[in-house]
Order: sequence, then C-alpha cells, then structure tokens
Amino acid sequence: MSASPLLEQLIEALRCLPGVGQKSAQRMAYHLLEREREGGLRLAAALAEAVERVGHCESCRDFSEMPICALCASGSRDRSLLCVIESPADRLVIEQATGYRGLYFVLQGRLSPLDGIGPRELGLDKLADRLATGEARELIIATNPTVEGEATAHYLAQLAHQAKVKPTRLAHGVPLGGELEYVDRGTLAHAFGSRIDLST
Repeated sequence: MSASPLLEQLIEALRCLPGVGQKSAQRMAYHLLEREREGGLRLAAALAEAVERVGHCESCRDFSEMPICALCASGSRDRSLLCVIESPADRLVIEQATGYRGLYFVLQGRLSPLDGIGPRELGLDKLADRLATGEARELIIATNPTVEGEATAHYLAQLAHQAKVKPTRLAHGVPLGGELEYVDRGTLAHAFGSRIDLST
C-alpha cells in the first residue's frame, strides 16, 4: 500500500489501458512522477482535450472532431466503394498498406450477443440506410477472421444483398513469404477452402 492516495489513484487510472496490469501501471506512474512531469502534464492535457472534443463522424463512425470527417468530406474518394471495418486502427492500416481510395464504415466492434453487442450497437441501421441510397456499388467486408468477425461478415453480406450491393470479403490464407510448415491449422484449412483457379 502506497503512502500516497494520489499515487494509488494514478496507478489505478492507468490500469484502464489495454494490456496494462498493476506492475506496468506502477512503472508508468513512477516514471511520470520521477522523470517526466512535463510530459505527464502534456499527456493529461491532450487526453482531457481528446476525450472532450473527439466524437464520431456522422457518416462513417470513425473518430472525428467534426460532424463529418475529412475523409468522408473529400471529393477525391471513390464513393462507389465502401469498406466495412471493425475499428479506426483497421482504417489506418488499410490506408498505409494499400492503394484503397474508397470510403469506410467503422463498426467500432463486432457482433457478440454474449457481450450485448448487436446490430444496433454497431450502427448497422445507419449502414443499411447508407447502402439504400445506391451510392455504393461494392461493400468490401474487412472484419477480422474470428468467430465473431465471420458472423459479422455474414450479417453484412445479407445487408448488402438486400440493398442490391455487391458484397466482397478480404481474402484470408497463407501469408506472403510464409512457409506452410509454420502456418496454423485454421489458416491453412481456410486457405484450402478458398483456393483460386489459375487456369484463366
């Protein structure tokens, strides 16, 4: 038990971060107080401002300080392509690794009835309305290849079919540069089930 209730409060507050347990939170708190007080003040100010001012884009549900984010407002994006992703971090990865120039819809999660996360929590009513406008011709489903991600992908494909929009799914399988002996059984089974015809 610390002699300082404020130190205990700081350590406990840091534990809200993912992957941060008691020891990591304690190390962070001690570092901030021993060596980085100015950085700690900047962190506190930036965190307070972000929590206060960053909301969600009304169109794509990504993080934004404005009602419509810069990407959705851009006239240079291909509005016929709509990529559905689970989190803002997924958008960042796709933007950095690919030449994708379409728009996004961020679910902020995936279907998980046991956790109380259904279509409403993911904004799928808003997505259905967006598909109904006829602007998007292809719905690219980029959910993670987990049980919940696959269930979410199936639900999204049904939404697309109802709106007469072509649903596509990101390919999954053996990674480029990977060796078969090191690929896990689930990935290899999925790759075999999704093999492509090279005869054309």
